[in-house]
Amino acid sequence: MALKTYGAMAVDWENRIDFERLRTERLARAKALLAKSEMGALLCFDMNNVRYLTATHIGTWAQDKISRFALLPQNDEPILWDFGSAARHHQQNCPWLGERSRPGIPLLRGAMSPEMGRAENVAKKIKLELEMRGLLKQPLGIDVVEPPILFALQKEGITIVDGQQLMSDARVIKTQDEISLLNHSAMMVDAAYDELYRAMKPGMSENQAVGLASKVLYDLGSEYVEAVNAISGERCNPHPHVFSDRVLRPGDPVYYDILHSYMGYRTCYYRCFTIGYASHAMIDAYKRCRDYLDASISLIQPGRTTAEIASVWPKAEEFGFPDEEAAFALQFGHGIGLAIWEKPVISRMVSLEHSHEIKPGMVFALETFWPSEDGWSAARIEEEIVVTETGHEVITRFPAEKLMVAGAHYHTVDGPLATTRENEAAPSKQVVKMVEASAKREGVAATD
Repeated sequence: MALKTYGAMAVDWENRIDFERLRTERLARAKALLAKSEMGALLCFDMNNVRYLTATHIGTWAQDKISRFALLPQNDEPILWDFGSAARHHQQNCPWLGERSRPGIPLLRGAMSPEMGRAENVAKKIKLELEMRGLLKQPLGIDVVEPPILFALQKEGITIVDGQQLMSDARVIKTQDEISLLNHSAMMVDAAYDELYRAMKPGMSENQAVGLASKVLYDLGSEYVEAVNAISGERCNPHPHVFSDRVLRPGDPVYYDILHSYMGYRTCYYRCFTIGYASHAMIDAYKRCRDYLDASISLIQPGRTTAEIASVWPKAEEFGFPDEEAAFALQFGHGIGLAIWEKPVISRMVSLEHSHEIKPGMVFALETFWPSEDGWSAARIEEEIVVTETGHEVITRFPAEKLMVAGAHYHTVDGPLATTRENEAAPSKQVVKMVEASAKREGVAATD
């Protein structure tokens, strides 16, 4: 085990996460790729890309609003336009930005109507910076953008190209400090699962489980609990990808996906349980799910490919889907960092024909699914993996090698109730004899 787990504090007596190094190395990666590209500058509205370039954050309420933007010109430093007073806060508290932190308000996802001229205002800001640097005639890369801003930039004579791929490529190999943050983020979910395991019992609802996991994460310092998928009982198959108010019952399968952010770095971390006891069908499904996951993990080492990993997973038709698009993300791998889904994506839908090499410094999650033969329960497991120089290290540590039974505290006159049993047991030999005897005695016979 090579990766260290630090506390959340900075201390003078131990080298821990170095945030100045994190800021410097992330920006250097983006600059290096920009220098090799056809682009004169890169304009980012995606909050994850803005954070990668500028090391700024104003709260997760802004995550989906496309209301902050940063420009990275060739051979220069990034300029950030932020939400009102946040720009002054950065000037005072982010010395790596200084006067390059400026107020700038775009369209607020259409809340600013066209006659207000915000799209044109943004375009003029960008044009001015490009003109000052002699970059106006070179292509401008953009990650995500509202159409009116795109049109306003084009009206200013700026050629727009795809900049998202450049940022995705910059982020695919994680720095030392990014890996430490991802490991810390996974540690927090380890703790959330421990609390969930101790709390789960009949009568607990899915949304109560979400609340418990969220509290543990926020208490430990999470800045953003993006989602806790809590899926139980017959909702497990097919996977709905959203929690509900359904109440846990004895014998239920339940699986969770906990997605949160620590210092921007995410988790995507499934675990699967049963409540009180597990059926043979569920145990078989879990083993199948685990075997597929372990097979893919065993292939993770530098030089192998995403095609090799995807090839060990079952075809969609083998577990009840007509094609790979219909079964997408059930047998799945994806990079993880400042976003839940980053390069490389691993799926039979794309990876067999469009393969990528596995390289040291990649961090990704592998997740598998298998439906039970009973037609309503299913297993779902996921692990996060760091690719090392010689192989890999799994950073998700809550036990998952075998199906875990939560709330197993039932006792009969003969002792503890077995944790492997069916919801409806087969009739005993004595019961069969009773039925046969009554049919003979009363002169009736069983009918179909």
